[in-house]
Amino acid sequence: MKKLTQVEFKERRDRLAELMGPHSIAIIATSPVAMRNRDADYKYRTDSSFFYLTGFAEPEAVAVIETYESIDEGYTYSLFCRERNREMEIWNGYRAGIDGAIEQYEADEAYAIDLLDEEILEKLLDKNQLFYRIGQNAEFDARVAKWIAAANGESRRGTSAPAQVVQLDRLVDEMRLHKDANELELMQIAADISAEAHTRAMQTVKPGMMEYALEAELNYVFGRNGCVPSYNSIVGGGENACILHYVENDKELKDGDLVLIDAACEYQFYASDITRTFPVNGKFSPEQKALYNLVLDAQLAAINAVQIGNSYKEPHYVAVRILVQGLLDLGIMQGDLDEIIASESYRQFYMHGTGHWLGMDVHDVGTYKVDGEWRAYEAGMVVTVEPGLYIAPDDETVDPKWRGIGIRIEDDIVATKNGPLNLTAKVVKTVDEIEALMAATK
Repeated sequence: MKKLTQVEFKERRDRLAELMGPHSIAIIATSPVAMRNRDADYKYRTDSSFFYLTGFAEPEAVAVIETYESIDEGYTYSLFCRERNREMEIWNGYRAGIDGAIEQYEADEAYAIDLLDEEILEKLLDKNQLFYRIGQNAEFDARVAKWIAAANGESRRGTSAPAQVVQLDRLVDEMRLHKDANELELMQIAADISAEAHTRAMQTVKPGMMEYALEAELNYVFGRNGCVPSYNSIVGGGENACILHYVENDKELKDGDLVLIDAACEYQFYASDITRTFPVNGKFSPEQKALYNLVLDAQLAAINAVQIGNSYKEPHYVAVRILVQGLLDLGIMQGDLDEIIASESYRQFYMHGTGHWLGMDVHDVGTYKVDGEWRAYEAGMVVTVEPGLYIAPDDETVDPKWRGIGIRIEDDIVATKNGPLNLTAKVVKTVDEIEALMAATK
């Protein structure tokens, strides 16, 4: 199993300390446990940015990084976490504890999480800046505000709280936006497993099957490979594909309909994100094929636009132009191409963007604009490319033969110096490839 090492987590902390500058402190808490209902909680998933810097996946933990007066002096990394507790470990599993935080996770100092309020004050005093993730958790925000107030109350000792509070996400998000080779390797593994799941779905689907049964085929592949879904899976048959975030997955898949699957897994905290649309019975109708090939043409051109130096929005502009021209050619829309694009009236059939950043989160961190302008692609950025067309079943402005058809095609693309790299290329997507794959297993 491929995993990141503590060397890599330390390199990230080194980089963050350098960006913070001298005599500063960063405080980052992991995510709290989330309750599903009554006394049953969801399976715990640590906060992505916290894990990015620490590799520590337990709940109830806070990391603190303190730099000295000169950046050349280095920094101190402290980890506050749960203590070992035999009784609680019998119920809920192993804890690293204070010793493990130092020995396994290479903290310079480790404390029981119950001592956070007591120990943090001394660490805050006389720092120039506090880097903190403002607005992530209201309860923790209130604790930080109390710490700052307490530090300000120490002025009679000739000490004070940090003069400036800086949004920590400004630094960490930019670090996370650019993936290194090890991160891309993890994302490739996630993509390969997800591609296998989509292939299995194409091979096992049949008329009369329930959407949730098809979802179970995806989950089998994810689970067999030690993964969990990176988001709620969408398995929308027929007109359900026209609902962008359809997750009920409780309807019957009908002969003659398409099914849209937007589903993927997370491997070692790195996500993939794939959408494929294919016929339940293995054969596209003429109308389905025409719309599908239009979306595929737009997607292939949009992928090619993920070039270093291009605007983040370029793939969207490219996809929209191809989609609108195709809708005009098919008679689904009428009017002038440029006027339709300028007025955005195409949003009747294509109402979402063409992609988003991808990484440890499905909708990953990183700004989309710099100084008010769409940022340019740089090496190591990963973006989804996912154009679609959705013709509502009750849209009386369209010939009935087109109604109720929803299509989206999505891949995960890395911007590289050699052009776009498709991490999810292992799952077929042309009409001929899909029909051949499905025919071979029927």
